[in-house]
Amino acid sequence: MKETPEEIAALQTLMDTSRAGSTSHLREIISGDHLLTAAQVVGALEGMRVLSLATVTARGEPRVSAVDGHLLHGQWTFGTDGRAAKAKHLEARPSVSLAHVDGERLGVFCHGQAIRLSPGDPEWDETIAHWTAHYDSDPTTWGEDIRMFRVEPTWMVGYGTVDEPTADEAD
Repeated sequence: MKETPEEIAALQTLMDTSRAGSTSHLREIISGDHLLTAAQVVGALEGMRVLSLATVTARGEPRVSAVDGHLLHGQWTFGTDGRAAKAKHLEARPSVSLAHVDGERLGVFCHGQAIRLSPGDPEWDETIAHWTAHYDSDPTTWGEDIRMFRVEPTWMVGYGTVDEPTADEAD
């Protein structure tokens, strides 16, 4: 886990606010033992997770595709080739929705803005180092126009049956 206690607290606030502003239908489903805390979400999403990423075409039509996602500091990061349709959508319309679903065990749903990362950004070095450690190669070397993104979440909820991380896991 890369998240600091302050980042987990901020994520918890976002998740609480998101759920509170949701429909009664969603609040009934994501409740009780199935309502995940930020600490549970962060612990369950360690490493790479396949995300279903929804972007929007110029005509306002939704498009969904899969990307490798890595949760860093309570925000998703992902990459894509600049030739991909999603790269063109994100350049013009950065609003996204994404989900990671692992059967009935875990579901994390997020809406936000995809921010394209560049070498001068404060998050760049850590993001590239994390991805490089995971894949044993620098993702920016995978093609001529690899684009890395960070999602600033405006809404996020977690559903599932995962355990609270232990004190050792939270460190």
